[in-house]
Amino acid sequence: MGGRFVERRVRFNEDHCKSCELCVSVCPKKIIKIRTGLNRLGYHPAYVPDEDQEKCISCALCARMCPDAVIEVWRP
Repeated sequence: MGGRFVERRVRFNEDHCKSCELCVSVCPKKIIKIRTGLNRLGYHPAYVPDEDQEKCISCALCARMCPDAVIEVWRP
């Protein structure tokens, strides 16, 4: 019953995301989504679903646009 290992290319510190959605608007692959649940600050944080991680091209536009520096991007 082992789950599929997901190699993360982009990670959000969801506890500090203020849901400004700047990352959503600049993502060329349109894989960044907004959660329906709230973080501890009362915002709906951004994230990339596991099934879309491999679609990330590691351009880091999202990380550069984030005013709160909550996004980390790795290049495979």
